[in-house]
Amino acid sequence: MAILVKTTQDGRRLEVVGLAITLGGRLEANELIEVKDHPYRRAIRTAAPEATHMAGRVPLTPAEAEIVLTAFKQAEADMLANPVAIHERFRIAAMMKAREQGIE
Repeated sequence: MAILVKTTQDGRRLEVVGLAITLGGRLEANELIEVKDHPYRRAIRTAAPEATHMAGRVPLTPAEAEIVLTAFKQAEADMLANPVAIHERFRIAAMMKAREQGIE
């Protein structure tokens, strides 16, 4: 089930699907980064002064970030109740770790 966070100026939908944030149906991010911790925080604050978090390339207001965090908490709770989902999460984590190490 996709949870709408917002619609961008160009009409694409930013949604939370499980533990992923999608933009226009494509994976955009799997985590939120606080603007204060972002390497481009000055440019972000200039372009979107109301933003407190970034979801990939998309700035989020506090209310939008709260929607994402709430959806993540619910998805994680649902996942912890399902053994197949737990296995899939470990598989994805191992795949991401291998990718970080340059193993594809």
